[in-house]
Amino acid sequence: MSALVCGLDVHKDSTYATVLNHEGNVVNQTKMSNERVLSYLSHFKVSKVAMESSNQVASLYRQLTKEGYSVVVSHPKKTRYIAEAKIKSDRVDSKAIAELLRLNALPLAYMPDKETAMLREKVRRRAFLVRERVKLRVKIKSILTYEGIRWPSDYGLFTGKGVEWLHALNLDPVESYLRVLKTLDDEIKLLSKQLRGEAENEEDVKLLMTIPGIGYYSALLVKSEIGDINRFPFGERLCSYAGLVPSTHASGNSVRHGGITREGSRWLRWVMVEAAQTHVHKYDTAITRAYNRIAERKGKRVATVAAARRLLMVCYSVLRNKRPYHDQT
Repeated sequence: MSALVCGLDVHKDSTYATVLNHEGNVVNQTKMSNERVLSYLSHFKVSKVAMESSNQVASLYRQLTKEGYSVVVSHPKKTRYIAEAKIKSDRVDSKAIAELLRLNALPLAYMPDKETAMLREKVRRRAFLVRERVKLRVKIKSILTYEGIRWPSDYGLFTGKGVEWLHALNLDPVESYLRVLKTLDDEIKLLSKQLRGEAENEEDVKLLMTIPGIGYYSALLVKSEIGDINRFPFGERLCSYAGLVPSTHASGNSVRHGGITREGSRWLRWVMVEAAQTHVHKYDTAITRAYNRIAERKGKRVATVAAARRLLMVCYSVLRNKRPYHDQT
């Protein structure tokens, strides 16, 4: 087997490649179009390939793994830290990636399988559409405020009756936004129907839905962001992946803990905070009681984050043990 390794610095339209031998000597460095990468690797008979995680690498990653290459994807931020310490490079480029791969020192990023990636895209797409709908609703209210128009308080502005009232105003900008809102509503309804169907056929999702505060959509998002639960040896590692653990600053004998790291999956962090808010306001559980104690001492914001972390630990336990939720009183 070839001992050659290759680091790829992948961009939207081009890739810079560096091939190293087992001693770390440069065999070749070339910039090429993304379409030429496969033939380039085949020409040098490369055994291992590495590249930094980004939106651009997903398609290339799937293509190379399908062709039988041993491909790893690195964590960009951690790769830069290690490269600066080990290689003394001013920037992390294809050579640095290749060298870290050769030294077996590359911090790896998780690449979901095709099924998980498709689910992840779908639940994120729904979240994006819902957020865009909220922005449009805010825009319509801003227009009404600018025009000095008070909207009805006895029914919702964006209910069926409320939309009829908006149409009756005959305001061009409002009509324009309402047309876009109608399209968004239709797409969100279609996606929601599809996702409900998928939730009914996923055992892990049904287990997550036994947790108070987690519905079908939250469960699907958690499942798609986690992927295989077994890649996390314990629950705190999953909380770290969600960026829900406190940052730590150590100097000499002094150790200081700050706010949460906010690294890892922002989507998982977001949905756990949302689920935690529902959980503590609707259910009386051990998590809710802990939330109330923390809220009294440190405020609701800190308490909500703490509840989100505890709720994610519950998700870990449910998925790892394949057992429905039960309140630990």
